[in-house]
Amino acid sequence: MTIVRPIQLSDYDALYRCAEESGHGFTSLPLNQEILTRRIENSQQSFLKPSIDGQFTRQDESYLMVAVDSESNEIIGTTGIEASIGWDVPAYSYHISKVVHSSNKLKVRNEVKVLTLGNNYTGSSELCTLFLRPEYRQGLNGRLLSKCRFLMLAQFPERFSDTIIAEMRGVSDAQGNSPFWQWLKQHFFSIDFTLADYLTGIGSKGFIADLMPKLPIYVNLLSPEAQAVIGQVHQQTAPALKLLEREGFSCRGYVDIFDAGPTVECDRERIHSVQQSLLTKVEVRAHSSSQQYLIANTKLQDFRATLTKAAYDSERNTLYLAPEVAEQLLVETGDSLRVLAQ
Repeated sequence: MTIVRPIQLSDYDALYRCAEESGHGFTSLPLNQEILTRRIENSQQSFLKPSIDGQFTRQDESYLMVAVDSESNEIIGTTGIEASIGWDVPAYSYHISKVVHSSNKLKVRNEVKVLTLGNNYTGSSELCTLFLRPEYRQGLNGRLLSKCRFLMLAQFPERFSDTIIAEMRGVSDAQGNSPFWQWLKQHFFSIDFTLADYLTGIGSKGFIADLMPKLPIYVNLLSPEAQAVIGQVHQQTAPALKLLEREGFSCRGYVDIFDAGPTVECDRERIHSVQQSLLTKVEVRAHSSSQQYLIANTKLQDFRATLTKAAYDSERNTLYLAPEVAEQLLVETGDSLRVLAQ
């Protein structure tokens, strides 16, 4: 069984291994001991920060979690949510829009796409750091890592923004070369994509403001290779994008400033899994149901989530849960659960 729980300092080695395996373009897991340790510490502080009478002032909270194989106790992946982005470190993106060049006298009309630099998602909450180690990319592990965050959004809405976003990894090759970045590098930056990617991951974004073109970029002036990847995702990211699209996420024309991967967004209350999740009571007992449920307890500091078989009694609004599953979720008969049928 795979269990998702908040990350601990003792998980550092496993997190670093995930950072090594995630490869180029995965800015939320930089190969930097100080940054990774800081992310763990910030996450621990975030999970401990209390709300008062159901009210919570969002700042720079980061909820980073790990997926654990309950039999081997091995960490197999990570997932997380940033509560409010763009305040301490700017959240840059390009917005794709159109300008029209026309002359009635010459009877000429041309529509041209442009990329405009901005910080439009400042204050939004971001789904981030979703990584599943290659040997565990089977079964329902990927779905659990992605969708457990929606149960957290549903259970603790005061901790998150009304707008939820996810930055999708853009197109790059095995060496980390991005066609979009190659054009920017040639004309503005003169540094490799991997270095720019790393600097962004550790929060050193000052070079962006210093070197990024301030005026809108006409897309038709980019190289054909750069134009072709705008709004496209890395092949390894395609399944994650499809899952988010099924949840109601869509791209509103915002793309990453380095690899031009799309940013997708959805109102928190319109996310399918948030809308469909139920708050139920649990009864710990054996059952014979084959129905799969995504299940999370309702504790923040001791948050636990899994995807397993359970039986639901709608009349009693009660979920029957096997004793070994209840033990892993840290719940007893009478406790509350947040559940979602799969």
